[in-house]
Amino acid sequence: MNITINNELLQYIDPLTANEYAALERSLLAEGCRDALVLWGEVLVDGHNRYEICRKHDIAFQTVQHTSFQSIDDVMLWMIDNQLGRRSVTDFQRGVLALRKRDILAARVRAEMDAAIEAKQGAGQSQETSASSGSETSIPSAAIKSREDIARAAGISSNTIGQIEKIRKTAAPELVEAVRVGAISINAAAAVASLSNQEQVMAVAGGKKELRQAAKMVREQKAASRPPRAESAAPAAKDTMTTSATGTAGSDDAHALRIQIAALNARIASLTAENQALQAELTGLRGIPA
Repeated sequence: MNITINNELLQYIDPLTANEYAALERSLLAEGCRDALVLWGEVLVDGHNRYEICRKHDIAFQTVQHTSFQSIDDVMLWMIDNQLGRRSVTDFQRGVLALRKRDILAARVRAEMDAAIEAKQGAGQSQETSASSGSETSIPSAAIKSREDIARAAGISSNTIGQIEKIRKTAAPELVEAVRVGAISINAAAAVASLSNQEQVMAVAGGKKELRQAAKMVREQKAASRPPRAESAAPAAKDTMTTSATGTAGSDDAHALRIQIAALNARIASLTAENQALQAELTGLRGIPA
């Protein structure tokens, strides 16, 4: 039997951790390969780790053909749905998989619409008519799922999907790997992803404690720079003016207090450094013979 490994498909799903791979290997050695490997022609679609372990230990296995695939995109969509159906997949992996599915479906719709426009042009329609048709025939909103739809498919919250999307776009590879293995939460990783790549890499290198500190720093900076919120107006004009004035004053006072605290903290740090320098100088003077 000739089985081909497609590297694009091999790398499409996150690899098992060392512990997960070892557990799978023990299971196959003890019970054999109970689940058939899924093939598309000669291409291996599902069961890459089982195939590798079975070949390594000469364990017998079965295969099954999936004949409904028409393209590599069909294969990837099937792989995504297959992974989303597994309970062992983390929330971060679920979000990434659901976003990949959205991207594939959106690209497919665009390609179909481009082909339809070209077919109309080839049928002899004028350039003006074709352009008009193309502008009116936008990609259906149902084809590109909303954040809520993506979250529902992944089984996580819409807010978490937004954070994962930010991590996908702006996080350094080291930070992505840290959240993938659970060294940092999705929420904290989304905050750290606001930093420069170099700062992200340094935070990851510092371990879990440094990552938590970096996330805390980003959140505090955002809170300090956030403008005061205006209070909602009351029905009566007099009450509205009083509430607005009080709310604005309170917000301004809180903002001013945060600035004052930050200044005091900076002053404390400066005085501490100055005190340490004086202590060092005093120690040096004591060591000089009279």
